[in-house]
Amino acid sequence: MRHFIRHPSDIPIECHITHCEPCRRSALKDISLGGLCFQTPDALERGCVIQIRIPVREPPFEVMGTIVWCRRINDHYHVGVQFADTNTEFSVRMVEQICHICHYQRELLEKEGRSLSGAEAAAEWVAKYARDFPS
Repeated sequence: MRHFIRHPSDIPIECHITHCEPCRRSALKDISLGGLCFQTPDALERGCVIQIRIPVREPPFEVMGTIVWCRRINDHYHVGVQFADTNTEFSVRMVEQICHICHYQRELLEKEGRSLSGAEAAAEWVAKYARDFPS
């Protein structure tokens, strides 16, 4: 049973398994206060320490974690990471909101043809959805 609400995302991330492999680009599937899930073409070993970099702000959000599960889904893998530092709560909340805003910005462009700047998308998203964003 999950202890945290997961927030969907489709933001690109970078990950590096310490002492094992070079940095790789992946796609963030979801993020929560306790960890995250990302999609990758290769299976990753459970128990490995991993550094995650999410370039949705400057400087990019970086967090260390441990791979707690890896599941094959069709032709790729979903990897679950538990954050190593329990003091990342505020940063994760900010990244969650930024991910939602980036997704909202792309969705408006695709569905309505509206191109908003990051600041415009943030203001519009906050006005519409921040009240209902889980705390």
